[in-house]
Amino acid sequence: MSTAILAIAFLAIGLAAMFLMFHLWGYPYDKTRRTSEAPRWAMILHRVLGYLFVILYVLLMWKMVPRLYEYQVEFPARTTAHIILGFTIGFLLLIKISIIRFFRHFEEWMPYLGVAIMLGTVILLGLSLPYVLQERAMAQAAPGGDALSVPSRARVAHLLPSAGLPPEASVATLSTEKGLASGRAVLLDNCVKCHDLKTILAKPRTPSGWWTTVDRMSEKPALFAPMSQQEMFEVTAYLVAITPDLQKASKQKREQEVARDEAMDQAMEEEVAAAPPAPAPPTTTTPTTPTTPTTTPTPAPAAPAKPAAPAVDLAKAKKVYEDVCAQCHDLSDVDAAPPKTAAQSREMITRMIRENDAEIPKDKIKLIAAWLDAHFVNKTH
Repeated sequence: MSTAILAIAFLAIGLAAMFLMFHLWGYPYDKTRRTSEAPRWAMILHRVLGYLFVILYVLLMWKMVPRLYEYQVEFPARTTAHIILGFTIGFLLLIKISIIRFFRHFEEWMPYLGVAIMLGTVILLGLSLPYVLQERAMAQAAPGGDALSVPSRARVAHLLPSAGLPPEASVATLSTEKGLASGRAVLLDNCVKCHDLKTILAKPRTPSGWWTTVDRMSEKPALFAPMSQQEMFEVTAYLVAITPDLQKASKQKREQEVARDEAMDQAMEEEVAAAPPAPAPPTTTTPTTPTTPTTTPTPAPAAPAKPAAPAVDLAKAKKVYEDVCAQCHDLSDVDAAPPKTAAQSREMITRMIRENDAEIPKDKIKLIAAWLDAHFVNKTH
């Protein structure tokens, strides 16, 4: 059974149990005898829903906990929140069960615990289900129709030979409805043990690119049974099926990059135009043979004036600089090789945009440039 189906059932049963709990707490309750006047059928139903909720939690954790050992990258923030919420729900469930069984004098806490458990459940599923739905949407929008449709299967059969699969991989079998369905199961059950589903779907690849990726991932250590070679073939075929035509995707990406570059060029041109000019080097004169016994001494050149401080809020500029630049660099790197002129600070920003694909809005470019000028060029702290 798919983890997504278990998760949806977990949410539905939890909501049903919570609202039934609200209803039951409306009946008179004898604190001395610890009995309620609620209908017996409702009490039994609430208990059954509670058992089902705990069983589904155990099943989900049985699938999720091993991923903590097999994850191949550092946990992203969303995955970290997912882990914390999962264990928090389990802890609250343990407290609730303990109160029911052993500490009935804390019964008045039960509604609050139930609501807290459901709040955590809703947030938990909100962090994970959207990417399962994204995969489903990609499958339904696959070139040629749904990923399992006849045109899609024909497309996969046409593209798979270019993937570089071993000779034993049967393209005819992999491009069937059963083969692609098996590939989807491998993606949702195996691949997500080591990767966030968002990470897998974020970058479309060519057929050979998908096979190279799957083959490389299969060589990494796995806590439990690794993927079989047939499963590797199947998941490659399915990833090819849900990957959009790269020619069209590349064209769209180029158009987006051109629009982005034009916007960045305009922003940087405005910044360069607004930057204070670099001080001119002192002029020197070539000595000539004097025609008279006396010469007039040349006055020493005046020290170049420092550029005027930018008319911006430097506290805000500093915060923007730290927030934006620290995403990709240790700020001590800039301190070690700071810009010495306004032109160098603009060149540094341009290089980060061009080479590191930094996404910096126009207003933040101005603030970062102002802070670089003030902190490094003008030595203003």
